[in-house]
Amino acid sequence: MSLSTSYIAVIPARYESSRLPGKPLIEIEGVPMIVRTYRQCAKVLPRESIIVATDDARIRDVCDSESIPVMMTSPNCLCGTDRVAEVARAITRDVYINLQGDEPIFDPENIDRILGAVADYPDEVLNGYAEISTESEFRSPTIPKVLIAEDGRLLYASRAAVPTDKQFKYVKAWKQVCVYSFPRAALLNFAAKDSKSNLEAIEDIEILRFLEAGDVVRMVEMTANSIAVDVPEDVARVSEKIRAQPKLYL
Repeated sequence: MSLSTSYIAVIPARYESSRLPGKPLIEIEGVPMIVRTYRQCAKVLPRESIIVATDDARIRDVCDSESIPVMMTSPNCLCGTDRVAEVARAITRDVYINLQGDEPIFDPENIDRILGAVADYPDEVLNGYAEISTESEFRSPTIPKVLIAEDGRLLYASRAAVPTDKQFKYVKAWKQVCVYSFPRAALLNFAAKDSKSNLEAIEDIEILRFLEAGDVVRMVEMTANSIAVDVPEDVARVSEKIRAQPKLYL
């Protein structure tokens, strides 16, 4: 896709993870997770427009061995978006596409969808979403649920099971898909804080910092094919999917 807006895609990758230490380097069917994530990106983006942002020399070394562009960032970043902001301070673009390093089998079509939205809304923060299809996803605290206005604006994101009816039943819900686009000014303003915002700290969902700062966050519908790796059980689920369709995830 040709855009008049300049962009770079950033994959933040932190080694230390409370739930899964060393997550970016976990081998999935023989390939480190960060390498799988990069390869999915490179199916639709020029390789020179993708960069891994990390705080760990072990991740850097793996990227170097695979000729993956990589930039060292501070170990003190509050979240992945703060790491993307470090890239923004060093590399000037109009917008920054944030692709999570723990999405080794994400659908490359979602990049096309976010770039299409960038063409329409270059000055807004964009975030992906998909409809939840099972009650287990709805109840899972590792899956952020998103509440979206009729005009596509994000109203709130929560790890709680929302929305529900009066009996707290699962009726219909939507989950966050962690593909983002940030205009440079909004991204740098986001990272100007030296602590997480109030709701962001409670929910541990970084998109809330934009909402609390008064930014419009526009939601972009994505496919729901990916599996975010948050806990050891997710690694097994990803491996199973790769074994079932190996040519899809080369």
